[in-house]
Amino acid sequence: MDYDVIEDFKGCRIQHGQLNQRVYVMKWGQGCGEREISALDVLAREKGYTKIFAKVPESAGQIFLQADFREEAKIPGYFSEGEACLFLGRYLSEERAVIKEAEKIEQVLNLARGKSGEKFKPLNELRLEKAGIEAAEALANLYKKTFLSYPFPIFDPEYICQTMRSHIDYFDIREDEKLIAAASTEKDGETRAVEMTDFATLPEYRGRGMAGSLLARMEKEASASGFRTAYTIARAVSAGMNITFARAGYAYGGTLVNNTWISGRIESMNVWYKRLSPSTSLRASS
Repeated sequence: MDYDVIEDFKGCRIQHGQLNQRVYVMKWGQGCGEREISALDVLAREKGYTKIFAKVPESAGQIFLQADFREEAKIPGYFSEGEACLFLGRYLSEERAVIKEAEKIEQVLNLARGKSGEKFKPLNELRLEKAGIEAAEALANLYKKTFLSYPFPIFDPEYICQTMRSHIDYFDIREDEKLIAAASTEKDGETRAVEMTDFATLPEYRGRGMAGSLLARMEKEASASGFRTAYTIARAVSAGMNITFARAGYAYGGTLVNNTWISGRIESMNVWYKRLSPSTSLRASS
């Protein structure tokens, strides 16, 4: 599989490719403006992509809105100086702009909101720990068993090793020596924000609170390391993951329409966020 590439472009950090059929502005450079937005549009049209997606400071939002982007989600206080982060989308095809499974997505959101504040089940005899390099192959195998496809190469142990060394912490749960669940925190030291992502549990162990326990441990570690905002971008049709974040006290930030290639198709994604502090309350056993 040819994954989308990440590269510097006109002072920005972007990801783009045929897998997600989009340009994703991961970091908006200081001093960037209308000229850079036009360049992103040219790139997207030359490649035949159908969406431009941008994660930018709120202060940059107006020039995107004037260029026919629309706000899809927002995380207050995301940046280190307290500025909000906007998730903005512009569609280059009518089909990409139409939300699929809208009724199901709304049902999942209502279900998640109704579960807000419920406690997670304890892990009992299972072992939860931060994963080291030696766990990379087992993590990759778990992800292969869990996802039909994924927007990043987490099926590759070398990718997991590489990201462990740079900016991602992986956590796993084991029964004896068998790895049965995992997740990761993608850390941004500049913004002091951390993305809670890559949740996976073997089918026969689902429904036992694995994701909630992982999330509680990850929050604890992130808070202790000085990160201030935790967030996730979860599959909008996944009741389990949306419920997990609602139960852990995360707020719904918005829905990214037809945004990400995952599990064999492009899906809409929900943004959830939470403010962390050293006194973050844990609702699950770690």
